[in-house]
Amino acid sequence: MAPAGALQVAAFYAFAPMDNLAGLRGELLDGAQAGQVFGTVLLAEEGVNGTVCGPEAAVQALLSLLRRRPGLEALTAKLSWTPQQAFHRLKVRLKREIVTMGCPTVNPVTGSAAGSQADGTPVGTPVGTYVRPQDWDRLIADPSTLVIDTRNAYEVAVGSFEGAVDPGTESFRQFPAWVEEHLRPLVEERQPQALALFCTGGIRCEKATAYLLQQGFEGVHHLQGGILQYLEDVPEAGSRWQGECFVFDQRVSVNHQLQPGRYRLCHACGLPLSPADCVLESYVEGVSCRHCLSLFSERDRRRFSERQRQIALAAARGQGHIGGGPRPIPAPADGP
Repeated sequence: MAPAGALQVAAFYAFAPMDNLAGLRGELLDGAQAGQVFGTVLLAEEGVNGTVCGPEAAVQALLSLLRRRPGLEALTAKLSWTPQQAFHRLKVRLKREIVTMGCPTVNPVTGSAAGSQADGTPVGTPVGTYVRPQDWDRLIADPSTLVIDTRNAYEVAVGSFEGAVDPGTESFRQFPAWVEEHLRPLVEERQPQALALFCTGGIRCEKATAYLLQQGFEGVHHLQGGILQYLEDVPEAGSRWQGECFVFDQRVSVNHQLQPGRYRLCHACGLPLSPADCVLESYVEGVSCRHCLSLFSERDRRRFSERQRQIALAAARGQGHIGGGPRPIPAPADGP
């Protein structure tokens, strides 16, 4: 049941052949604006990827609009609640990929959209074996399983599964290079029986498993529905999840109950900060943090200070300020 006055957050994606993207973009913009839904939706020939926030009825109407499209009939969404709007604006963008890996031969079309062409040629790239959240802990507890976090380093720092390999990437585009430089030698050394990949909502690990299978890896699995589905389905007691889960909206992170977590963003560099980070001398709200203390010039910091002053003035007047929200972390193109 929704908390009183709360807004619904829906994170969703689907790989499916898409056409008339400009027409769908117009429908989504009209429907979202009419219902006061904000967030980001990416559309590409390979599918749809988005996170939106608004009144429950309006969010569900937007999802219903998408489900009327061929190939998206079974579109599912990870749902959670927030006491305030998680986004400052609405963006519906046409892209080459709904999650950017930069490998055009990887096209993980699944479900009702999968099949074969008239000549028998498969449509789409096969993906790894889905693992239900209820079965995930047993798989990753097996010492013969190599657990791989496909997210970026700043996300992993907020929380991850016990014992997972952190590729240390700054962008999902770096994943193929990491596979060749690090994962392949690691697999040859350890000879794991299974590779278990995961990400926030499932989209990155789905594309990553398709890539691994295309490159000849075997025993490839991934967490169905991603971390968000795991946190919803698996009780915290005994869970192998550690920390919080970074999310690509103004909540910054969510805890095991999918409630807004303890992290905030540095609005200078856009990276997540723990409560401990915010008591360091390097942290000046809106100006600097431990991640970016040496990245910006004094001229930049003066500009950041003036922006923060304007944000504080707007808050004192009971007004919002657009400079208090957006950040340079890409979302959700490199997100869920």
